[in-house]
Amino acid sequence: MRPSLLRLSGMPSGKVWMGWWGDMGGPKQKGIVSYSLSPLQQKAMGDALQSYLFNGYRRLVGQVPYFVIPFGAGYGLYTWANSYATYLESKEGHYATQAAEGGGH
Repeated sequence: MRPSLLRLSGMPSGKVWMGWWGDMGGPKQKGIVSYSLSPLQQKAMGDALQSYLFNGYRRLVGQVPYFVIPFGAGYGLYTWANSYATYLESKEGHYATQAAEGGGH
């Protein structure tokens, strides 16, 4: 029985350079299609402003309940607390507090 020659066996060896990336010397690939556009025909920011005006408005309106309701509740609580603190620091508030605590002069 005669052994096959290493150079004819199809096995890679250390002495043969296969090629750079993308050109490895292998079989040609089939079924790969690539498309491209000329840089002069591409519009990077095409209709970005117009799209944002309509789509951005729609998205913001959809989020209104999630930030208006908590903001309104917080602002209402803030204004009530300020008015109540102002009342408690007034003369009428002091008299009402003393009357509620049962003290007085």
